[in-house]
Amino acid sequence: MGLSTMTGAIAEREKKSAALNSVLAALFLVVMKLIVGWLSGSLGILAEAAHSGLDLVAALVTFWAVRTSSKPADHVHQYGHGKVENLSALAETGLLLGTCVWIVVEAVERLSGREVRVDASVWTFAVMIISIVVDVSRSRMLYRAARKHRSQALEADALHFSTDIWSSTVVIFGLLGVRAAAWWPEATWLHKADAVSAMMVALIVVWVSLRLGIRTIHALLDAAPPGMADQLKKVVEQIDGVEDCHAIRIRSAGAQYFVDMHVLFDGALSLQAVHELTDKIEVAVGGVLPEADVTVHPEPKTSPKKSIAG
Repeated sequence: MGLSTMTGAIAEREKKSAALNSVLAALFLVVMKLIVGWLSGSLGILAEAAHSGLDLVAALVTFWAVRTSSKPADHVHQYGHGKVENLSALAETGLLLGTCVWIVVEAVERLSGREVRVDASVWTFAVMIISIVVDVSRSRMLYRAARKHRSQALEADALHFSTDIWSSTVVIFGLLGVRAAAWWPEATWLHKADAVSAMMVALIVVWVSLRLGIRTIHALLDAAPPGMADQLKKVVEQIDGVEDCHAIRIRSAGAQYFVDMHVLFDGALSLQAVHELTDKIEVAVGGVLPEADVTVHPEPKTSPKKSIAG
């Protein structure tokens, strides 16, 4: 087994491990929040349970995407299977936006008059604190794996779960409002704190979903990173022997970048010399976009023809 093959196998194993741990953590949180939310009647915790339920589905989709995207290119998918990671991120966006509908509808009904008793017991606070601890741990784990292996699917998962930390904190403030209402009955508005916190959770989810959705759509439409073409042009044109670099095109498939460019060389150079220069170009591009698949189209620079006087 070659070094690159061994490195790829290790990377694939680490990515799968991070994705699987995320699935197990999501499953634990769903069960815990459903039980405590149902027993306490807290919409905030039930909203978080629904959110975690979609987190579980998203984590499963991510696990599938990480496994599938690691497959090598074949005669059908000649650019590999990296786009599967982008599709999984798009699926997460849809799931996140879907759960907001139920949260908002239920919160509006409670705010408009329907009374629901919320038991802000010590267990409700305990489940949210445990949730925060688990989310902090897994989001850090996923971010580390995403940065190390440039995995957009794991990065989306990490972003997803890092927002759970803030939404769980919001729910805790809502439960504190319910407890405060029991101490000060004249402050009737505190009875709505749980529903208000659920609305805030929904707004957080919408914000994260839109950000994730926009990034995913850009990736699926082969949008180039802003300013990247100019950066590559500058790096390549600094190489001795390169006369000009133009028509640069950049696309991504998951963590993999594909770069096409036209490069102008001295027309008197030998084929061997041009080949050596293209190797240098690939190394230079790799310094900006690590492990990018680079295709160089060489063009000869010819001396201008002298005009013949009549």
